[in-house]
Amino acid sequence: MSTFRLAHLSDPHLAPPPGALRGGDLFSKRLLSRFAWRRKRHRHNPEILEAIAADVRAAAPDHVAVTGDLTNFATPEEFAAAADWLESLGAPADVTVSPGNHDALTARRAPERFAPWSPWLGDSLDADFPHVRVRGRVAIVNACSAVPTALHLAQGSLGAEQLARLAEVLAATRAQGLFRVLLVHHPVAAGTVSGRKALVDADLLRALLREQGAELVLHGHAHEALLNRVAGPAGSIPVLGVPSASTPAGGHDPAARWNLIHITPGAPAGQQLRVEARGVAQGARIEALGAYTIAA
Repeated sequence: MSTFRLAHLSDPHLAPPPGALRGGDLFSKRLLSRFAWRRKRHRHNPEILEAIAADVRAAAPDHVAVTGDLTNFATPEEFAAAADWLESLGAPADVTVSPGNHDALTARRAPERFAPWSPWLGDSLDADFPHVRVRGRVAIVNACSAVPTALHLAQGSLGAEQLARLAEVLAATRAQGLFRVLLVHHPVAAGTVSGRKALVDADLLRALLREQGAELVLHGHAHEALLNRVAGPAGSIPVLGVPSASTPAGGHDPAARWNLIHITPGAPAGQQLRVEARGVAQGARIEALGAYTIAA
């Protein structure tokens, strides 16, 4: 019985490269975000992020899932820098990124359909979300909740068309007997974040999951270590979130962490999912924080 090892990290908020903001951006949502970044950039430390990335590489997982917010302002310069960072994690076929709200901050100058990240979105470069990557007996279903929003909002939306395609994908992969892992940036469980930051059609997604099911949902956005559940057709579905991958210890937000998830399709109930949490202990040292098994 083969075990698939999936690394999950999120919200790295890479430091903006030179030229990430230009004069034409000064009267857009990017200006407000620049002020926020100046206040909060100490919460995202490149040294911590590199330590987390090095720890992921050392673990040599079968696949890496990154659930969004690689950028801060969604500029072409940031997308290019983030592509370089994704390459450092592994081959595109072994790394999947689900864009976050910061990656779609505004439509102005933002790369259309996240084009620079196409190799990391899915196996079919011309497909729309959700992308599906089948690796052994595991189906990684990559949905996108990242859409431009108004000032002071960090909401997400899947939209009716993507939800319809997602229903078809989940039904098809279920018929194939695959272990389905759904990736989405915004939390799925009700009440996880405030309405200002929520997935606006989360109720429709939960209804879809209640009908079609999934074996695991992974998200970011909340910058917390979370284990929730939503209803599925034959029991509840575990929903896991992780803190930002670049946050130092002792600050406002929970320290950086990533999960190594051991998936064993076909194992007895309660033995299909084992989670090892690893994260910042002191300084930039990464160590094991604990492990647990959850029923899928």
